[in-house]
Amino acid sequence: MSELSSVALSLREGLRRLAKAVVVITCRHDGQRYAMAATAVSELSMEPPSLLICINRSASLHAPLSQGADFCVNILHSMHSDVSAACSGKARGEARFETGSWIDTEEGCPRLADAQASFLCRNVDAMDYGTHRIVIGQVEQVFLTGTVSPLIYADGRYFELGNPISVT
Repeated sequence: MSELSSVALSLREGLRRLAKAVVVITCRHDGQRYAMAATAVSELSMEPPSLLICINRSASLHAPLSQGADFCVNILHSMHSDVSAACSGKARGEARFETGSWIDTEEGCPRLADAQASFLCRNVDAMDYGTHRIVIGQVEQVFLTGTVSPLIYADGRYFELGNPISVT
């Protein structure tokens, strides 16, 4: 593996200042469930409704998504830091599903029952760039739970959403 350039190192440090909601991306492929915590997720379009996810090519989720597996993006609640930790490497494979309340969609894709929101996506397009695979998912179903209180990640730590600021 090559060492990171000074720009890449600065980029990494700069991105630590970009607070993002933590999600767990899940899929089922050839009967096996996969889960990975991520922050590299973004809305792409409202028409068609779609999301963009970025997966490191060394991640276990890369192979099933590259083979066209549909997936679910689960926005974690502020109480889900244990789910994030399990899906960030603390647990491996099927053991990642031992933390949290997981259910299957009608299509068989695992989703976190009490996630802030879950987006069931059909895998419609993908491309590789650098170390990652960019996957576009067309949103087929949306599940909402509870009040808005996402788990936030910034500067290598978890945070809870604070008080809104009024703009006049």
